[in-house]
Amino acid sequence: MAETPPKSRLWTLAGMLYRGARHALRAGWRHPLPGLLWASALVSAFFLLFPGVDLWVSGLYHHADLGGFPAEQDAFLRRLRGLGPLLVWVIALGSGLVIFLKLVLPERPPLVPLRGPLFLLITLALGPGLMANGILKATSGRPRPRNVELFGGDLPYVPVWRFTDYCQSNCSFVSGEGSSGAWLVAFALALPLTWRRPAAFVAVAIGAMVSLNRVAFGGHFLSDTLLAWCLNGLLIALFYRLFYQRTPAWLTDTALESGFTRLGYWLKDSLDDFLFRLRQEWRAWRNHT
Repeated sequence: MAETPPKSRLWTLAGMLYRGARHALRAGWRHPLPGLLWASALVSAFFLLFPGVDLWVSGLYHHADLGGFPAEQDAFLRRLRGLGPLLVWVIALGSGLVIFLKLVLPERPPLVPLRGPLFLLITLALGPGLMANGILKATSGRPRPRNVELFGGDLPYVPVWRFTDYCQSNCSFVSGEGSSGAWLVAFALALPLTWRRPAAFVAVAIGAMVSLNRVAFGGHFLSDTLLAWCLNGLLIALFYRLFYQRTPAWLTDTALESGFTRLGYWLKDSLDDFLFRLRQEWRAWRNHT
């Protein structure tokens, strides 16, 4: 089992992490994709070289005499845990409603430009949905902190990016709630420019609190959370580039509204035709009986 690094070594590592993070943030501010690739590589390398940091951080919240991870029993923190999924559901349902209303009422303009709702739903489905919960959490096999031997469980500690069969589903790597917390930043990016920066600060603050809350609960290691942010941030940056920076002609607001208008009329005509045939079949059946 990995040992906890001494304090002097941790200070050295913290300095290295700070310098690397500063470089990644500077690169990320100007060029998000390379910056997030840097961050993902940096965080992965750090926790692979020094896995004891994961155990040390989780150990700060573990108290055997209090039954394990007592933060999990705190009423305020439990409510805080529910805030992230609630916000994700509200944003996702609102985005879906905008698209649904456009299809149902194709003759009317959408409530908001359709590019934003599509950007949000696609990044949610591919990031927290497919990448985090559908692939990594289902196949990594990494036990959660509360399940490892050091914290009262019966499974060994597994470093990040080492896939095993100790956990069969809903495993520790990566954090699902960390992924959802990172996705809240996508909502800020889809807002008008004047609201974007303050909304991004709020989204990062809420997402970080919800994500680190799971570390305090013994549900995830710190590396699970940081890499959830890096990987989902990378995906969001990729689609932000496609939707808002180098937008192809078919993804502009005008093209999307026109396309969804045609799709809405086609669906309406198809439904009318189906109902007409259904009424005919019903009348024919009644006449024969």
